[in-house]
Amino acid sequence: MGQLKRDILDELIAWKKRADRKPIILTGVRQCGKTYALVEFGREHYEDVAYFNFEGNQTLAERFSENLDPKRILLELGVLRGKPIQPGNTLLILDEIQFCGPALTALKYFQESTPEYDIACAGSLLGIALSKPSSFPVGKVDFLTMRPLSFREFIIANDGAMLAGYLENASLEPIPEIFAMKLRGWLKTYFVTGGMPEVVVKWLESGDTGIVDRIQDSILNSYVLDFAKHAPSSDFPKLSLIWNSIPDQMAKESGKFVFGHVRKGARAKDLEDAMQWLIDAQMAHKVCRISKPGMPLSAYADPGYFKLYLCDVGLLRRMTRLPASAILEESALYTEFKGALTENFVLCELMALIGDAPFCWKSENTAEVDFVAQLDGEIVPFEVKAATNVKARSLGIYRKAYAPNVSIRTSMLNLRREDGLLNIPLYMLWTLSTLVKKCKP
Repeated sequence: MGQLKRDILDELIAWKKRADRKPIILTGVRQCGKTYALVEFGREHYEDVAYFNFEGNQTLAERFSENLDPKRILLELGVLRGKPIQPGNTLLILDEIQFCGPALTALKYFQESTPEYDIACAGSLLGIALSKPSSFPVGKVDFLTMRPLSFREFIIANDGAMLAGYLENASLEPIPEIFAMKLRGWLKTYFVTGGMPEVVVKWLESGDTGIVDRIQDSILNSYVLDFAKHAPSSDFPKLSLIWNSIPDQMAKESGKFVFGHVRKGARAKDLEDAMQWLIDAQMAHKVCRISKPGMPLSAYADPGYFKLYLCDVGLLRRMTRLPASAILEESALYTEFKGALTENFVLCELMALIGDAPFCWKSENTAEVDFVAQLDGEIVPFEVKAATNVKARSLGIYRKAYAPNVSIRTSMLNLRREDGLLNIPLYMLWTLSTLVKKCKP
């Protein structure tokens, strides 16, 4: 895989510098680049990297089967690789740690008895939960969540670091059209590729959408295999039904996820466990409706009314079999699904910024605001527009009812501010925090 600058590296560096550092577990949807990020972090910031992968490695698992004495384990891991593991100099990486419950338990003893060693693990959050370690190291580990490349990371991967730096310092005035045009082109490409690292690298190397499609198909197939590997056998058919239903339900006008549309006559109690499996695996994201924008937003959430989105806009595009050419050439085929694809993009960008899924708002009538999120102490509504037609009746109703200090419309229009409403171009949404701060008196 080619070189990609991932934002998670800054968080790993901050972890390394902490005096109270604990073993860290990097979680995230499969194939989002966790292993690559940890290995690159080790190569850049340590003299030595000791890498071990638990998947299918019985010899490694046996090092944790006798007892969980950290010093013995560290000694034997050093012997196993033919080189000692040195505190402060070696980054010990335990990959796919969900396949070894005792190794998860051992992290507690590493933290208590050998805190001078730097230990970083990668694994599926769902797999970790299902691995049932005898004693999970609650409070003894740090967690970080990794996601597919954000659009900012995609810009940088396209040699756009200088432009990204310029945008980070932009005022609330429209940006020059020459830059906007380049960003619009990258955004269309990102809707095709999404942010899965292997897909992005192969696109940068080849510019071949056929290769992009094949890699995305491979990732999607691996997700289905994960259903069979990790989920209870009775849940496998339900998981497949829900997973395949998400794009279809997103395309409907309301976007609300309805269990009865997954399988005729199905009810929430029949399918909600399987749905939660997908959410815990970080393959899908759930956005609940709130009755009003109060803090905390979760206190006003209606768990019975929600939307489901996918973890990556490129995978969503591929699941619908929307041709890459339809997006790149903006053909009529793209029109029907453009809104749903754009919403999924915005959702993923917001999650990269705020860490958690936002909410949505719907009035007692038909007014609906796509997303509502808490940002720097403000509750901020977001209206998503896929193009330049930006009439936002619902956002107007919301603003009249709740008078938010800042309201965001994100569209293909250039950056501009008007009467308490900030229009942020879709391709600049990642600068949200900086722009909102500039809106404050």
